[in-house]
Amino acid sequence: MAWLFLAGAILAEVGGTLALRVASTGRAIWYGAVGAGYLLAFFLLTRTLAEGVGIGVAYGVWAAAGVALTAVASRVLFEEPLTPLMGAGIALIMGGVLLVELGAVH
Repeated sequence: MAWLFLAGAILAEVGGTLALRVASTGRAIWYGAVGAGYLLAFFLLTRTLAEGVGIGVAYGVWAAAGVALTAVASRVLFEEPLTPLMGAGIALIMGGVLLVELGAVH
């Protein structure tokens, strides 16, 4: 169940961040979606921790997946750049999170 909470937290945070991008164009109504996305993300991240996932692992996965998904989604939705160098950076972040997770296994 913890990993479902974490996946939900990631999707809520990405949704809130994408809503922030829309709100920044002058569509103030989207600030409600920003707040709801972030509140839901933190609630679900808290539930993830309550299920026993270590904070280093949970936060690392949450942050890395959020960066990667936001970059890809912003490319698709807003035609923002996603260069090979940015892709390499995303891969390095994901590799680092994997190392943190593997290091947390006893």
